[in-house]
Amino acid sequence: MKVTEAYNRLFTGAGVHAWVASVRIFSKNFADFGLTRIWLAILAVTFVSIMADFDTARAEERIKPTTQILLFGDSIAAGYGLPIEEGLAAQLQTALDVEGLAATVLPAGNSGDTTAAGLARLDWAIAGQHVDIMIVILGGNDALRAIPPEETRANLTALVKAAKARQIKVLLTGMRAPPNLGPEYAHDFEPIFGEVAAAEETAFYPFILDGVAADPTLNQEDGIHPNAQGAGIIAKGLAAHLVALIEKSSET
Repeated sequence: MKVTEAYNRLFTGAGVHAWVASVRIFSKNFADFGLTRIWLAILAVTFVSIMADFDTARAEERIKPTTQILLFGDSIAAGYGLPIEEGLAAQLQTALDVEGLAATVLPAGNSGDTTAAGLARLDWAIAGQHVDIMIVILGGNDALRAIPPEETRANLTALVKAAKARQIKVLLTGMRAPPNLGPEYAHDFEPIFGEVAAAEETAFYPFILDGVAADPTLNQEDGIHPNAQGAGIIAKGLAAHLVALIEKSSET
């Protein structure tokens, strides 16, 4: 412990008692040469140095570790069509900062990703960095391509299991099917996310575009991707769900 080491340097061993003894010796032997004041000055400088070490050690121990959050997913996670500072990653970082949470958002979105593509790139997305929590935003492109729902289920399950095997907590987000695919597809597709989250006992955000979907004022001209204001709404929603996960992560 740095504080303990600094304390020991200051108050034990070669600490105060040694200093006092040294002063007495030098005062006795070198008083005539005017070196006592010089030695006292050296001791004073040493004392100040050790006290600085002590204060630095206390400050370092007060710093809480930052929770690393991987924002992993498709174009929504990537902030498609938006400047970096207006994308979901940047706005989520701001929302977490406002909440006073010690967390860092690691952008890992890739436009066009399906659940299969996300699963395929998971290893290199995580490689070389510590990740405490992973937000998964995938499934929208599966629906747009009418990929069989059971394939989506299998990919999401494998992805969540892979993250958990690395001791990474997961916040899985849900997606809805486009109306043009019909009620049967929606019936099979939409429950997948909640069911995977329940089966894998992971956190769940029911609909990533909650409060944003189908609102022209919150989406870009394509009517699919959130604009800056829409991304801000999503960021605040995610931040609220992340509070408990971050607290748990900080305890471990």
